[in-house]
Amino acid sequence: MQNHTPLREQLSEHLRQNGLKNTRQRQVILDAFLSSERHMAIEELLAAVQNRMSGVGHATIYRTMKLFTEAGIAHERRFGDGQTRYEPVFEGEHHDHLICEKCGLIVEFEDQLIEDRQEVIAASKGFRLTSHQHDIFGHCLDTAACAARKRKRR
Repeated sequence: MQNHTPLREQLSEHLRQNGLKNTRQRQVILDAFLSSERHMAIEELLAAVQNRMSGVGHATIYRTMKLFTEAGIAHERRFGDGQTRYEPVFEGEHHDHLICEKCGLIVEFEDQLIEDRQEVIAASKGFRLTSHQHDIFGHCLDTAACAARKRKRR
């Protein structure tokens, strides 16, 4: 389990620097966002927040996630299914994604060989990498589990 204190402090500093208040709604949204083990779509986050604080709507979630992204505590991700998902930004952590185009399963992975090759390829093309996103799309090999996840999503 990750330590969320640095993200909370980073958000507080961003709010202070921009003259914004650290409201109860923002804290509830932050708690719901950080407590998830998934890449959260707006609808999922809205449901989790409404379990804790009824009356919070889509617009509040959208604005707050935009704020979290601007503060550098959330990454916005698009995995080709039309939904925007969010994941926390932990300093020094990097991972890539495998995405099933059938059931939507997202698997995070790290591979030093891939990271090293990207550096070599960039240098050979006259580039210095500053960041990257590596999303690999395909289909689950376990077709029964894939089909079950797909039915569950409907």
